[in-house]
Amino acid sequence: MKKLLLWPLLAFGCAAQSQQNMNDVALTVTPLTEHMHMLEGRGGNIGIFTGEDGIIIIDSQFAPLSERIQAEVQKLSDAPINYLVNTHFHGDHTGGNAHFGSTGVTIVAHDNVRKRLSENEKTASRTDAFPTITYEQGVQLHINGQSVIIMHVHNAHTDSDSFIYFPEENVLHMGDVFFNKRFPYIDLKSGGSIDGYQEAVKAALMLVNEETQIIPGHGPLASKADLIAYSEMLSVIDERMRQALQEGKSLDQIKKEKLVGDLSDWNWGFINEDKIIETFYNGLSAND
Repeated sequence: MKKLLLWPLLAFGCAAQSQQNMNDVALTVTPLTEHMHMLEGRGGNIGIFTGEDGIIIIDSQFAPLSERIQAEVQKLSDAPINYLVNTHFHGDHTGGNAHFGSTGVTIVAHDNVRKRLSENEKTASRTDAFPTITYEQGVQLHINGQSVIIMHVHNAHTDSDSFIYFPEENVLHMGDVFFNKRFPYIDLKSGGSIDGYQEAVKAALMLVNEETQIIPGHGPLASKADLIAYSEMLSVIDERMRQALQEGKSLDQIKKEKLVGDLSDWNWGFINEDKIIETFYNGLSAND
């Protein structure tokens, strides 16, 4: 009987610890323009667009942060939050969907965001977390006297990625197609691809100019110069890995040779040199 009671206690303890960890998260709001802000907390960076008609937020981080995020947004404007746009389906970008969806916010995302959330056993029962407006290629929202362009980028970080572009504000949110100053996480198991990721970054470079403010999925606010550096880093790894594969080298050999050792400045907690080598090795090998 004691063993049976232990599991609920452990579960409660883990949940309490998780909530405590989220309570300690600092939320930082950075103004970009009069109407645009970036919110950093834990999870994907959030974009906020305010105006007389209402508010658009881009991504929702984790569920335990939802009420605090909403409070920070409403400090910027007392207008209603009309839309929540998801850049893709991962939980650190959609965890707060159910909170916002339950309050009447319209959730907008690519078709595959809804598909993956509905098929995941952890999120399938939370229908208020699902996008109610979806698209295959893209859609435009017209609010606050401006057009907001949402465009799908194919098989990049996942199979559900979108850019959200505010032409009049000159702000682009790239979601996890851009990890500023960090190696990327390319989710090969969820439709992401090496080629698609690099093509998406190149497409973003065609959209922006030197004055564009770029919100990455993770990392600090970025400029075109940061995105160029990111693209060049990807190209270097791609070229080296293709050469190594052509030479018939194994994954272990490539790791031992420290193929990207000179790019160690791009390391971070989740993706280090070995992880990025594995990603490119597996992604490029699958194309052979």
